[in-house]
Amino acid sequence: MSPSAPVVLVNHTGAIRTLTLNRPHRRNALDPELVDALDAALTEAEQDPHTRCLVLTGAGPSFCAGADLQHFLSLADAPGGPTRFLRRVSAVVTRLEASRLPVVAALHGHAVAGGLELALACDVVVVADTTLIGDGHIRNNLLPAAGSSVRLPRKLGDSTARWLALTGQLVPAQQLAGTGWLHAVVPAEEVHARARTAAVELAEASGPAQSAFKALLHTLTTLDEQQGLARELADFEQHWNTTDVPASLTAFLHSRTA
Repeated sequence: MSPSAPVVLVNHTGAIRTLTLNRPHRRNALDPELVDALDAALTEAEQDPHTRCLVLTGAGPSFCAGADLQHFLSLADAPGGPTRFLRRVSAVVTRLEASRLPVVAALHGHAVAGGLELALACDVVVVADTTLIGDGHIRNNLLPAAGSSVRLPRKLGDSTARWLALTGQLVPAQQLAGTGWLHAVVPAEEVHARARTAAVELAEASGPAQSAFKALLHTLTTLDEQQGLARELADFEQHWNTTDVPASLTAFLHSRTA
């Protein structure tokens, strides 16, 4: 990726608009520039009367490996740590879930931590069978802050959610096929075509009723979500302030470099 390349690529074909996270050298890890660009791309899509469905995917080897841990460490000595940044991430993820447009996630490579939280906010998830999926936060002495604790049990069921949350394990996509969360698990070379097929079907059904139905589903399944999201952020901040998380992140990044 050239230094001037946008961190979110936008492709509009017919009624389908594809948003591609474009930090492949960092496995599309979330930093302020990427989060702001995704928010702006969502605004543009929602304001375009010709866009009827979104596809969210990632460039390079992974969909999204979570928040950029280097950015986390840069905030270690800032007042409040990374909470302000994560409040922004949480708001954009929630906005994605509440959008009037149906959103199809096309996952490959890794969908971990913040990447998983993005996928959980989408309406339909198509995944390559080689994808590794997991919450992963506790592997780096972190708690989630962009919706995992709220959406993971609702989308995957309590038992699977607890296993992923409390082990930090990354599991093959096929292992989650029975949860009802994944629309399709397909060979890697077919994931984008299958996601587009789903997007076309959703676009063909677009209209006032679809938008109203999506809004109703969001409202009925998130009546207590705002309280849950606020509690999640508060617990993240307390954990950050009372545990030496930067030391854990430094050790992880050092081991990965080594």
